Amino acid sequence: MLLAFLLATGAPAPSPGIAGDWLTADRSAIVRVGPCGERLCGTVVRVLARGNGVPSTDVNNPDRALRSHPLVGLKVLTGFARDGPGWTGGRAYDPKTGGSYRAKLSLGRDNSLTVTGCVLFICKSQRWIRVDRR
Repeated sequence: MLLAFLLATGAPAPSPGIAGDWLTADRSAIVRVGPCGERLCGTVVRVLARGNGVPSTDVNNPDRALRSHPLVGLKVLTGFARDGPGWTGGRAYDPKTGGSYRAKLSLGRDNSLTVTGCVLFICKSQRWIRVDRR
């Protein structure tokens, strides 16, 4: 009976969460977010940037031994746990700079993913767009 009422009233569908594939803000890569053990992480599954000077490896990594690792397969989001309406406790890695930042994730009303990275008290956000239909 309750199910029939919810269907008849057009109740919103439950949130799809953040698992799935996301186009980064600069449109240079697709990152797949999903479980990594008990936490969530995000891995580059496709590099979209093309042209001269576009690296295929992690050339800006501060650890010289990791600079030859391919960008595809690189974890750029690690260690996120659900915290109320968002996901916190993780880190975001930027292969363009080699920087790693404390980060939080939140799902927007438009089904976008806001990735916010912080250094001390200075934070910057990016809006990623979902590219799959999970």
